[in-house]
Amino acid sequence: MTRSRRYPLLFSPISVGPLRLENRIVFAAHLTNYAEDGLPTDQHAAYYEARAAGGAGLVITEEHSVHPTDWAHEKVICGFNPDVVPAYRKITDSVHRHGTPIFAQLNHNGGQGTGMYSRLPLWAASAVADPLSREVPKAAEEHEISEIVAGYATVATHCAQGGFDGVELQCSGSSIVRGFLSPATNLRTDGYGGSLERRARLVLEILSEVRDAVGRELAIGVRLCGDERIDRGTTITDAVAVARMVEAQGCADYLNTSIGATTATPQVFDRLSHVPPGHSSLVSLAFREAISLPVVAAGHYKDPAQAERALRAGHCDLVGVVRAQIADPQFAYKALSGLTESIHVCSSCTQECVGRIRRNCRLRCTENPRAGREAETGPREVDAAGSRRRVVVAGAGPAGLQAAIAAASGGHEVIVFEKALEPGGQVRLAASAPGRGELRDLVRNQVARCHELGVEIRLSAEATPASVLGERPDVVIVATGSRPRRPRWACDAPVGSPRLADVIEVLDGSARPSGTVLVVDELGFHQATSVGELLAARGCAVEVATPAMVVGGDLEVTGDLDGFNMRAAARQIVQSTDLVVMALEPGGVQLLHHPTGAVERRLVDWVVLAVAPASEDRLYRQLCEEAPGLEVRRVGDCVAPRRAHVAVIEGERAGSNL
Repeated sequence: MTRSRRYPLLFSPISVGPLRLENRIVFAAHLTNYAEDGLPTDQHAAYYEARAAGGAGLVITEEHSVHPTDWAHEKVICGFNPDVVPAYRKITDSVHRHGTPIFAQLNHNGGQGTGMYSRLPLWAASAVADPLSREVPKAAEEHEISEIVAGYATVATHCAQGGFDGVELQCSGSSIVRGFLSPATNLRTDGYGGSLERRARLVLEILSEVRDAVGRELAIGVRLCGDERIDRGTTITDAVAVARMVEAQGCADYLNTSIGATTATPQVFDRLSHVPPGHSSLVSLAFREAISLPVVAAGHYKDPAQAERALRAGHCDLVGVVRAQIADPQFAYKALSGLTESIHVCSSCTQECVGRIRRNCRLRCTENPRAGREAETGPREVDAAGSRRRVVVAGAGPAGLQAAIAAASGGHEVIVFEKALEPGGQVRLAASAPGRGELRDLVRNQVARCHELGVEIRLSAEATPASVLGERPDVVIVATGSRPRRPRWACDAPVGSPRLADVIEVLDGSARPSGTVLVVDELGFHQATSVGELLAARGCAVEVATPAMVVGGDLEVTGDLDGFNMRAAARQIVQSTDLVVMALEPGGVQLLHHPTGAVERRLVDWVVLAVAPASEDRLYRQLCEEAPGLEVRRVGDCVAPRRAHVAVIEGERAGSNL
């Protein structure tokens, strides 16, 4: 790969053990849920191959379980099963076709796993329950520790047989090794507990056994947590000392890094939208200053400029780039080729990556509807003269723009009508809320792709039956979104009632609440919480009330809930649960505490509604009535109001199947 003038360090080669990597971009390990019956699938092979073809310098697969007691996820890869070897070969052959090395990550989740699937007790350093699962593990006995160590060596042998170029030991995040290293979870008094040297004994034993198993032909890496961010947890000082022990042993070829603990500090570990890119660079920098082994930095590096700056500042030797390469498998190639502006930047929404994994579904991506479907065939292309169709799309929100992209990618002529001055629909408005600015990347990416494909986007041009039919389309895709809807109790407000506004009206500036504000959360997602933060920042006294048990409950799925709770406390946002708004009253609202039937009242100046909107489907119905022979489809919120990732999927589906 030719070295990039714009990013010379990022695209410079580096040696890692016996291997030479052509650049410093690492597609680091992350769960995908693509496994079936404990074995990797063709989707794994296609997924990793796409990133290798896109120019990644190194691919590291998701974790492979080293022991039957570790079945932390239903769709885990059981690396201890010898039947994995042929499937490994499919993956490694696919990646090697592009000259890219590929490593496998090995792990035992320990006390952060679950016995739900294995029906076995968890093994851990000590009988300390994880704060998320609350499942009490069994303190592993010494003969069981020996089994675990041997399991790592067995899986490493399977990886060598399957064509992997190296293995990475997961000793951070969710890992039995991290549990042994941490004084918060290791309460042992034997040879594996107490002093740091004893707590580090397990990782050193595993390293030694794995090196003996694979020899010097395979590279071995260790991913260490630099700072757990929990009470009595591993600190950066301890982590650096362990890194020095690892290097001194002479078995490891590189160190990878992380910060936080998967189930204790997810907002840090998963790098959510309010956490800045490169947030864990202090860990990689501390390791790099202490050891001579190559160090990989993690921390949601979204673009090549950020990665180049990290290398130039001496924070690391390699950069983990995961979600950016999920969003755009061609990330590395585009950066190398001077096409940085065409990279589809991750918007940090976490709806389809973190969110789907937490729901036990396959990993996907809002930005890239092909992610998770690489093994399937792509959009149909125009294959004969005369089959090119004229497509009109009504609405330039995420559904409409994606429909336009998919249709134009298939060779069709596409025109998009948008009544607003800017494209993006409600995603553009949502991006104006605190900490949600990265959502603009979704709009930017879609608009840029439309321009690349020759899609005509007409702004300040409302789609009406006359304007649409005037284009003589073969197909119309209606993506006109949704509109705010007043709930029943807000329709007949008595004199002197609080003023009303929808969250959309707050974000677009048509309403500016002040004073005391009650935000009604009936959607359980970012709408109420982000607008509540926005109003609190403007000086309002904010209370968010919900009929659910948790304000913004669905933020737990994307990993955003903990961060919101901390910010809400800092900004004195009151959170009230199990409350149903019954009526507006002069000066306030009446609420029902539905578990008890008690009636409560609030004196407020404004009520802001985060409630279910109504589909804006009038154009669709008009076209169906006025042009009965025309092929008319609808996608996104104008079918049923939902979230951005669904809009993108439906737009892709509609535009691909013309």
